[in-house]
Amino acid sequence: MGKQHAPEFLKIVQDAKTRVLECTVHDVEKRQSNGDCFYLVDVREETEWNAGHLPQAIHLSKGVIERDIEKAIPDRNAPIVMYCGGGFRSALAADNIQKMGYTNVISMDGGFSGWKEAGFKIAGD
Repeated sequence: MGKQHAPEFLKIVQDAKTRVLECTVHDVEKRQSNGDCFYLVDVREETEWNAGHLPQAIHLSKGVIERDIEKAIPDRNAPIVMYCGGGFRSALAADNIQKMGYTNVISMDGGFSGWKEAGFKIAGD
């Protein structure tokens, strides 16, 4: 059974998702397999990152992404796929960096949990 989230948290996530494009874990795996060029950003906490993450990902936790994104990814038109544990925090982070002028941002629905469930390769574990 999935994690139970607070109702007000879910409201702001649903609001963000009205403005954010989403993709599936299968879409991201296919893009990686095809050699597509894009930034893959893990917005989870450092402890989550250290326990395992998607191959080729960079870590910019949701707590610092707005502060650090411009240095890590200066090109505001660069393709960016963000993920978290399940797809909620990444939607919030994607919404925020879009407000900062990033134009090609997608949130990976299902997140790290969906990636693991699909049996895709995990780095760092």
